[in-house]
Amino acid sequence: MKKEEQRLRRKVRIRGRVSGTAERPRLTVFRSAKNIYVQVIDDALGTTLAAVGTLSPSVRDSVKEDRKLDAARKVGEAIGKLCLEKGITKVVFDRNGYVYQANNRVGVLADGARKAGLSF
Repeated sequence: MKKEEQRLRRKVRIRGRVSGTAERPRLTVFRSAKNIYVQVIDDALGTTLAAVGTLSPSVRDSVKEDRKLDAARKVGEAIGKLCLEKGITKVVFDRNGYVYQANNRVGVLADGARKAGLSF
């Protein structure tokens, strides 16, 4: 099995258990080779409540010269601040099949969101 196919299988397993509601929307991560994106989704309504990525105007200039880990941390802090402005304090974390470790981009993004005030 190829790496991407393994990730997609993990993604399907995770999405079978994780669902966002109005009280606890789903915080989902997408990671490309250069950028990282995060959305907060209410699955009951099927709407995106907030979204931030390394290419978002609010974050783009501050992460231009950063390493990928530092950019992921800033994106996590930005989504945390945006969610708190919209009254969202609790979320369900959907790692989207990516490996979650404290020293990779997904883990660092989650730590940044927790530091900004989100709880999951």
